[in-house]
Amino acid sequence: MDGLRVAIADDDVLLRAGLTSLLTGAGLDVVGQAGDAVELLALLDREQPQLAIIDIRMPPTHTTEGLDAALRIRSDFPDVSMLLLSAHVEVDHALELLDSGQNSGGSGVGYLLKSRVTDVDDFVSTLGRIAAGASVIDPALVYELVAARRRDDPLGALSSREKDVLTLMAEGLSNSGIGRRLWITEGTVEKHVRSILTKLDLAETADDHRRVRAVIMYLDTVT
Repeated sequence: MDGLRVAIADDDVLLRAGLTSLLTGAGLDVVGQAGDAVELLALLDREQPQLAIIDIRMPPTHTTEGLDAALRIRSDFPDVSMLLLSAHVEVDHALELLDSGQNSGGSGVGYLLKSRVTDVDDFVSTLGRIAAGASVIDPALVYELVAARRRDDPLGALSSREKDVLTLMAEGLSNSGIGRRLWITEGTVEKHVRSILTKLDLAETADDHRRVRAVIMYLDTVT
């Protein structure tokens, strides 16, 4: 871990200076600082660090410059590991960065909130894991991703038993067939089916193809 070559990119001079002091004191080698994406790319080309710490929002627009630079680094400097720091949880940006790391060889990638940088030992340990090729995600981002998945999952409201019933519906089984497979009565299956259709907000129609539409929704989530 000692001697890990690190570049820091953030338009906040005080934050850069603080990180530099923190990392230098922990035995890391801060090879340079940058205030924007252009300076960062030039720094990487010149110094070839092992790890870049990048603010996700940098000049001139303070929108996605840090993310754009990270994606460029992934392409032009594939051996450089990266940690993006953000003041807020930005799920789309984080996912784009993490997706870019799927085929990044041995370099690691991380996304942390700036507020998480409070424990020096933990932070330095995190940098070491990223430099070694690991992916590190802020717990707050994990929470947001799980919550978003629950919101977007049309089957999220179903109980485990209702999901079992719907799975067997997708296999083409009748209520009696489902009952035999799950060792429950046909009447119980009918109750589960009614509950499934209600939770999936499938209103009754003249031809009442709700059962078919429920199966289609199920298939959409597993394919």
